[in-house]
Amino acid sequence: MLAREPIVPRTDQAYKTSIVFAQDKGTSVLYKVLSAFAFRNIRLTKIESRPNRNRPIRVVNDANIGTAKHFEYMFYVDFEASMADFRAQNAMAEVQEYTSFLRVLGSYPMDMNPTRE
Repeated sequence: MLAREPIVPRTDQAYKTSIVFAQDKGTSVLYKVLSAFAFRNIRLTKIESRPNRNRPIRVVNDANIGTAKHFEYMFYVDFEASMADFRAQNAMAEVQEYTSFLRVLGSYPMDMNPTRE
């Protein structure tokens, strides 16, 4: 969603937040990231993976023995919480520990017709 004026996240209404991250080394990174949200009872509404354009294929070097090739992925996740919510802030701090790249794409109201004050 694009807006002319920035939306300042609040906690008085339901918000959704979109993030993107790249996993560092290891296969359990996605599990750890998802656990950060599950532990805090934050509901995920979307998980999508896309091959990383900058590093689409990595060849295992001789130190790791073998010639396995695989894609490195970027993960896009939407979750139901505002970045003003301490649960979301703590989850993001934990996610940052496991990832090589993390970006908050935006936090926006789930109800697009918010009540006027």
